Amino acid sequence: MVKVGPYWDVLRAPGEIGERVLELLGDESGAVIADYGLMYWLIPAGHAQCWRGMQQVQTLGAHGAEVTYVGVPPVDWRDGPRLHWRVPVGPDRYLTDAARLREALVRVVSAEPAEGATAR
Repeated sequence: MVKVGPYWDVLRAPGEIGERVLELLGDESGAVIADYGLMYWLIPAGHAQCWRGMQQVQTLGAHGAEVTYVGVPPVDWRDGPRLHWRVPVGPDRYLTDAARLREALVRVVSAEPAEGATAR
């Protein structure tokens, strides 16, 4: 477990949303942690506070007295469903640009049908 905030914040999304976001970001995605149907993007520290209110997405960061920890797998853990790297961390792949990630998430989440809505 690693404390969120000093070096990076985290954005968490359900796996089905995360997979579509990864398609949109392509090589622009930084490292992504996956764990039992959830995906975690590492974003620059201090950026989590700007994400409040996005449907199906949770941000984790250093917000006042709140202390949050995230499981970070060893570098060579690349298979799931348990804790693993969905997009491996590396010297050229670490943090995801928060603005690009937000743009991709807005596109994916806005395309999602509202909860309880039925197809006509």
